[in-house]
This record gives sequence, structure tokens and C-alpha cells, in this order.
Amino acid sequence: MRGQTVSYRGDGLELSGEAFGDPEASPVLFFHGGGQSRNAWRGSAQQVGEAGFYGIAFDLRGHGESGWAADGDYHVEAFARDVEVLLTQFTRRVTLVGASRGGQAALIGGSRHPARVRLIMLADVAPDMPDDGIEGIRQFFAEGARGYDSLDTAADALSHHLQQPRVADPARLARSMRQDDNGHWHWHWDPATGKHEFLHPPSENEAVLAAAARVTSPLVMVRAELSHLVNDTNTARFKALAPHLDVLTAPGAGHMFTADRNDAFAAQLLAQLACYPEEPVG
Repeated sequence: MRGQTVSYRGDGLELSGEAFGDPEASPVLFFHGGGQSRNAWRGSAQQVGEAGFYGIAFDLRGHGESGWAADGDYHVEAFARDVEVLLTQFTRRVTLVGASRGGQAALIGGSRHPARVRLIMLADVAPDMPDDGIEGIRQFFAEGARGYDSLDTAADALSHHLQQPRVADPARLARSMRQDDNGHWHWHWDPATGKHEFLHPPSENEAVLAAAARVTSPLVMVRAELSHLVNDTNTARFKALAPHLDVLTAPGAGHMFTADRNDAFAAQLLAQLACYPEEPVG
């Protein structure tokens, strides 16, 4: 089932999303990881929409159908500013859900506006993520900029560099990719998003640490059991900075796991939403 295509203001650009449910219901906004698209969260957005919420899966800036940054800014703070602008466009408290880069943006942006946030739920996001674990992501962006000869090759790269199960049907990737005049396949993102300066600079972790120390909204992190980025040490650091953090586990999952486990994640999200009744915007 396809939802309704919607457009909202970000920080100096337009953010495209796919919405499910009643626009007057309590909003739940989903943000994917770097190099992904809103397709990663479509299943969860649909399920929360069917459960009585207004679920919107967004394309991050520079990804999918959202606008590209005219100033070329793809630091984590830029993604977080988009979240902040989104929050001002809803009259009800918003639930923010994010994986990887999208989770960092949700945490940083949401932590600055507690009166507008009902819940922040993160998929495998923590401070102090090891830099060597980011190397595969850097290689993935570099290969993506060059392009792939086939969707099968793209599926191999996705599995190898991001340490996740290979897509069973590579043809499904076509909706997240484009073909150039030479027949090479490219991901639907601005190549500038993969510049080295935007992939895990020291300022990124500083922003996440500050947000973890600042956040007062209800906060949940679903940790991927097989993650190469979230571990016992940085989970403990996160908990020390945000003592109210609840940590759940996604059994058998690697870092960017949401697309293949939407049903399980949506069930966990709905259970958490039941614990935090909606309050008026303060």
C-alpha cells in the first residue's frame, strides 16, 4: 500500500515524505539512515497510521525526493535543524523515530524542543560510535558515487559495506536508485552527502553527546544485537548521560535493520507510545 506524498519545510529546503493515517491524529515522524530513503520506514509508518496515528516516513535532505542543500551542508547539525523546523509545523506533540543518521538528527533536534516532543525512539544510535565501524559506510558512499553496473552489484555493496543481509530481490532497489545515460545505477542522493567531512567528524559525536546530556523527553533506543557501532560501552555512556533512557534489543539484527524488520519495530514503537500518553504542546 502506498501512502500520500507530502511536503514539509526543512531548514532552507523542502522535505518529501510518505504519509499514512489521519493528518489530525498524533504525528509520528520517521527518519532513515544515511544513504537510505523513506522506503526503509514505509512499513512502520503504515502500521502506526493504521493504529490511529499520523505516520510520515521522510526522505532526509539530499536523499530521495527531498531537496538538496544549496549550500552543500550535510553535517549532522543540518539534518537536526530540519527536524527542528518540522516540529514547528504540527499542533500536537510529535514522536520522532530515527535510524543511524536519522536517529542522530531526531535526538539532537528533538532534545532542543522538549515541549513539542512526545517520544524519541532511536534504532541503534548512541554516542561514541567507533570510527573504524564507519569505514564501511564511507566505502559504500564512494562506490555509490561511481555507480553500479547492475542492481545485483548494488545489492552486494549494500550487504557488504553496511553489514546487513543481502536484499532477496535486487529489483526492489530500483525504487531507491536512478540510472544514468550509460546505464549505471546510482542511489537517489546528492553525492555531496558522502563527502569525508560529513561522515563521522569529531563535531558529530560532540553534538550527540550534548543532546544526550540535554534531552528530557521520553527516550528509547532499540539496540541491534549484532551491531558493529553500538556496544556495551557506548550504551552505558548513553545511559549515564540520559538516565531515563530505555534500552531494548532487536535480536539477530545488524546496524541499519529497520527495512527488513518493520513489523517488529512498529510493534515495539506502538507499545512505547501506549506508555506515554499525549499531552498538549507546552
